[in-house]
Amino acid sequence: MQRNYLKYSSLLLSLLMLMTACEEEKSIIPAAKTELQNDVIKRTLGPNVVGLNIEFAYAMALAPERGKLVSAQVEASIPGAGGTYLETKTYSTNGSGEDVGIVVGESLPTEGKITKVNFTKDTSASTLRYYYVIPEAARGQEVTFDFTATSSTGETVTYKMGPYKIAKMDMKLDMTVTDSVASYISIADMAVYSAAEAATKADKIDLVYLYRSIPGVTFNHALVSPGADKQYLPNVTLPAGVNKVSKVRKAWNIRDFHLARLQYGVYIDDLDFEKLDLTESANYAINMRAESGAWVETADSKYRAYIYVNSVNNNGKSARISIKRYAL
Repeated sequence: MQRNYLKYSSLLLSLLMLMTACEEEKSIIPAAKTELQNDVIKRTLGPNVVGLNIEFAYAMALAPERGKLVSAQVEASIPGAGGTYLETKTYSTNGSGEDVGIVVGESLPTEGKITKVNFTKDTSASTLRYYYVIPEAARGQEVTFDFTATSSTGETVTYKMGPYKIAKMDMKLDMTVTDSVASYISIADMAVYSAAEAATKADKIDLVYLYRSIPGVTFNHALVSPGADKQYLPNVTLPAGVNKVSKVRKAWNIRDFHLARLQYGVYIDDLDFEKLDLTESANYAINMRAESGAWVETADSKYRAYIYVNSVNNNGKSARISIKRYAL
């Protein structure tokens, strides 16, 4: 039995060695390609909002002995707004994890949908960044991008990205509201007005901002519909005709990245507004704090909005707000 065991053990060992040899042959690293190649990654996250950037990193390379890069270009299906450009620097990451850029080319004037860079440095590999400023013409549409590189060998490669849906919503950042000074908020205009201005735009005023320190009541900073019960508008004399009843729901922990510009990876998108149901909501939100927010639907049901409170100032009876708005 011992002899048989040794016999079988030797046979098994031989088989294992043969299998290992086969696996080693299969895992041989193939020879690197020398022809022109390219790749693209999208660097920006979240919904694509008109006025913001969509950023890409475009990498292209060929073997140095084969040739060098001559040009790179991006063609957008919808021309970008002013400020759209392709970087003339190539980027790499140093030992500290920092991006380091070196100028390798020159930009050519954007012609319609095409943004182009010609290489001025003798280089066979480069990564350029492309910034597409989302234009009004793209609102609610889809946009695609064709990235193309050309080498001195005459080779051309193209990499298609998209389609990317552009949001329908609008956005307005950093508006200051001050009690009794600039306290009338229009969702339709995405603006803040004084009482005198509100009197001339009564049909567009959706909310009143006020600050009250009331003993025994936690009121503080508030966003109140003009048509709400007067107890939520203490000592407020509304301009004639300012009487809309908007629906309001206070929200916590929704620090939309676009509005807050903080480290939280939270985004409000079109779908959030489409699914929003404020049927049973109140018409006021009191005790608003920094980094809180409020969902709003206008009295005429034309708009839904999210108002984010960036900061508050108790002594100044003021706050800084940012808004995302969706047209129904």
